[in-house]
Amino acid sequence: MFLILGPALNLIAGFFWRQDGSQGVTGGTLTALSTGCWLLGLIGIYGRLRPLSPRYVAVALAATVFGTVGGVTFAVQAIHEQMFDISHSVAVERVNDFPLATTLFWICGPLFPVALAAFGVLLARLRVAPLPVSILIVLGSLAFPLSRMTRQASIAHVADVLLLLPFLYLGIQELRTAKAAPSQAVHAQPSVQQPVSR
Repeated sequence: MFLILGPALNLIAGFFWRQDGSQGVTGGTLTALSTGCWLLGLIGIYGRLRPLSPRYVAVALAATVFGTVGGVTFAVQAIHEQMFDISHSVAVERVNDFPLATTLFWICGPLFPVALAAFGVLLARLRVAPLPVSILIVLGSLAFPLSRMTRQASIAHVADVLLLLPFLYLGIQELRTAKAAPSQAVHAQPSVQQPVSR
């Protein structure tokens, strides 16, 4: 369920962007909640993929967690921009005045789309999901930072849809697997672990 909620809330957040390009209080709040949901869903998937690629999953999961920290940081910044009535460009300039804080923005922040791209590659490499699912995740992860850097809502909507579609598929597959074997849900192998033909 969290695999669906994460990108769904992220898509909804894009419709609350302000005219100056800031996400604002509502958009920032939804983005923060979206990032948390996404993390929970990805932790579940990575846990099930760990036996197939333990080292890759260990690195990817760490990147995802720190990327989530960066995502929430940017979301809180968007909230503060509206709360304190400052523009996005001014907020970014002020961040650079505090070198330690820049690690949250310029190191952790980019890790989230990087982690999503790595997740898409992992699915393709392990052949545990249809190839179009992996491709959409990678394309969405590339469009995601582009939309946030340009502050263009139209690009953001495209990126968010590109990410919602594959995670919607994965989430539905996981829900079907859990429903088919409720008594063994904890120990059952998830649908994404089964190699698929292309």
